[in-house]
This record gives sequence, C-alpha cells and structure tokens, in this order.
Amino acid sequence: MSDARFSHLDESGRACMVDVGHKPEQRRTASAEGVVRCQPATLTALRDRALPKGDVLTVAKIAAIQAAKRTDDLIPLCHSLPLDSVTWNFHSKTTPSASARPSAPRRKPAVEMEALTAVSVRRADDLRHVQGGG
Repeated sequence: MSDARFSHLDESGRACMVDVGHKPEQRRTASAEGVVRCQPATLTALRDRALPKGDVLTVAKIAAIQAAKRTDDLIPLCHSLPLDSVTWNFHSKTTPSASARPSAPRRKPAVEMEALTAVSVRRADDLRHVQGGG
C-alpha cells in the first residue's frame, strides 16, 4: 500500500484547505472544453441566434465568466483566485462545444477548477436555453 495521501485531508483524515503558501507565484492558465448534443435544427437555431429564449450564446458566455470568477463559492475548499481574463471559443461543427481559458498573473494556486467550473456552468446554461427548441 502506498503512503501517498490526499492533499485535501489532514493527518486525521478530515477535509482541509491545502496550504499553498510555500508555492512560488507564477502565471497560471488552464483550459477546459464541454459539449452539448442536440438536434441539427437546434444547432442551426443556436448558431443563427434564433432560439425562442433569445441570444443563448451571449447569455451562456456571461454565465461562464461569472462562474469562473466565483469558483471558490461553488467548489468546496477552493482558493479564491482573481482572474485577469476568461477567453471563450464556441465551436459548432456538428455539436455545440465551448472551451474556456482563464488566466491569472503571478498566483500560487492553479486555475484548472476555474476552467472546469466555467465550462460546466456554460453547458448547463446552454441546456436551459435550448430546452423546447429541438
């Protein structure tokens, strides 16, 4: 058996926040991607911004940026991390997908959780808006 331990557990096995005080500050970036599968007619309406609930892409982008900025409120034991930017790409070849790339200058914790949270909320918001649209 390995003596490796989970970083978010203390010596007693209780949940704890990881101490990142010893880590060097450096520029942090991460990216994540998510996909939503839908009917071809829904994809066309999404691309054409013609869904009954309005401009889904813009609303979902705002939801994703807000989620990336508030990751520490959503993910237990996640460090608060001011972000410089959250960059979005939307791809719609056969299924709509989006990728997020948050960045933070000279920070200690990484930004993977911010990227994953942003994509997850964006995909959930897309689903909310396309329901009933195909």
